[in-house]
Amino acid sequence: MFDLIIRNARICDGTGAPGYVGDLAVRDGRIAELGPGPTLASAEAHRTVDAGGLVLAPGFLDPHTHFDAQLTWDGLAQPSLEHGVTTVIPGNCSLSLAPLRSAHREFLGAVFRQIEEMPKSAFDAGLRWTWESFGEYVEAIAPGLGLNVAPLAGHSLLRLFVLGYESRDRSSTPEEVRALQDLLRRSLDEGALGMSTSFSDVDHEFRPVPSRLATLAELDALCAVLGERGRPLQVLPEFWEADLLRTRIDMLAELSLRHGIPVHFSPLFESEATPGLVEAALERLELQARRGARVTAQMQTRPIDITFDASQASAVFAAMPLWMGTLMQGPEAIRKAFSDPSTRKALVADSETENRPIALSFTLAQTRLSAAKGASRSDVGRTLGEIARERGVHPAEVLMDVSLAEDLAARFTAASLAHADESKVGPALTHPLVQIGAGDGGAHVARFATYGDTGHLFARFVRANPVFDVEGAVKRLTKDIADAWGIADRGRLAKGLAADLVLFDPDTIDRGPEELAFDLPGGGDAFRFVRRARGVKEVFVAGTSVHRDGEGYSQARPGAIVEGPSR
Repeated sequence: MFDLIIRNARICDGTGAPGYVGDLAVRDGRIAELGPGPTLASAEAHRTVDAGGLVLAPGFLDPHTHFDAQLTWDGLAQPSLEHGVTTVIPGNCSLSLAPLRSAHREFLGAVFRQIEEMPKSAFDAGLRWTWESFGEYVEAIAPGLGLNVAPLAGHSLLRLFVLGYESRDRSSTPEEVRALQDLLRRSLDEGALGMSTSFSDVDHEFRPVPSRLATLAELDALCAVLGERGRPLQVLPEFWEADLLRTRIDMLAELSLRHGIPVHFSPLFESEATPGLVEAALERLELQARRGARVTAQMQTRPIDITFDASQASAVFAAMPLWMGTLMQGPEAIRKAFSDPSTRKALVADSETENRPIALSFTLAQTRLSAAKGASRSDVGRTLGEIARERGVHPAEVLMDVSLAEDLAARFTAASLAHADESKVGPALTHPLVQIGAGDGGAHVARFATYGDTGHLFARFVRANPVFDVEGAVKRLTKDIADAWGIADRGRLAKGLAADLVLFDPDTIDRGPEELAFDLPGGGDAFRFVRRARGVKEVFVAGTSVHRDGEGYSQARPGAIVEGPSR
């Protein structure tokens, strides 16, 4: 007797091999049997599903998420499961929630909320700090998991734990480097898949995150620990400029070669603001691969539409220091700045720096007013450039005037900041040194929907502008990611492997429209942008149904902490 049999499915096993119509059986959370035709015609199970020719694939893996906080109150990492994702990797970009001394909780909360753009009310209401060590964090989230989690230990957290607040100001001593190594070893032993670091992020006070104060010698020492176990390093590099990115790839390649570790960096953006950047990065990755280095880039499949207001800082202003500094001062200071003629003039001038080549090609003129409740309602849907021409002013002045008129509650949307040209994105996604990822699930929840890379891949790059067949797209979302990160028992359909499965319609799978959801902890006005899935019929984790189209989530919590490789 099996626990589950899925019959008459188009089985795409994750290897890229041609799919076939067949059956699959599950027992004790593992794939017990599978094969073509009515392989299990006479077998019995507690539940039998007739797939009716739908695709049955390994559960998808999402290698770049920031679900660290959300997992403490939502072990389903909603809505990732709805998109067929059964394993997520949080803790990217040097930021995890452990290891963390209790004295540093308030500081980390401020940093995390700023960088990952989470509403403070929801973060504070949902998070209950009960841990210091990485193992204690894992123990806190494990009982409620509905999907699998392979968490990374953040370099900034390691430095904060060992150096305290001085980690924001200086490099480490040799003695502290040894302490960092010991802490990383302990974190790996307690459930961390690997480590992440950042060369780009700034904290809530507009200062570099602690990982950016580390010397190359410190990073090398930590990579030596990763090398002891063959564990991965994830990196947020200077992704907006080709020469900087090439230099960083060279450095990462040396770390990979010296310590025998895989290194993954993200994001890699195709953008009109940085022509030639993707080609330059891929050329350098190929060069280093020929030397034996294992360095890969991560790209998302979908374009980015960021929604923001002028009540607080947003990543869209990253290349405008005066705007960023002003918006970080709070509503009262923002209103004063927007009303002062000399400051307004300076902000207009600062907005012209948007012509600098940055990966997120943000232009005020092309940004549209997307929500307003007061006198500006009649302009909703129009671009700031259109309104500015009508009024005879600069688009930056329109943003300030509308924001003041709407008491900073007006919302603006910067559309298609990256991946505007699918004719360039598709071929890049097929490159063997590119992973499909960098989705940022769990972050920027009040700015844009960070979900739907999986469905968008099939809708745009299998059906509309094909660069993959179904089997190839499945492989990119499963085996390729599992192999790159050293996750041994997921990413394929084979006897004995974990029964993480997704059943979907290849003709309709897609990401749905962006929606507002008021489901964050604490209630109130805090909201997030989400995208529901289309065409994903049912998702199983360890052979247990966790989400079914039309019925929603089950009460089962079969997820687990995924173990990393060991030498």
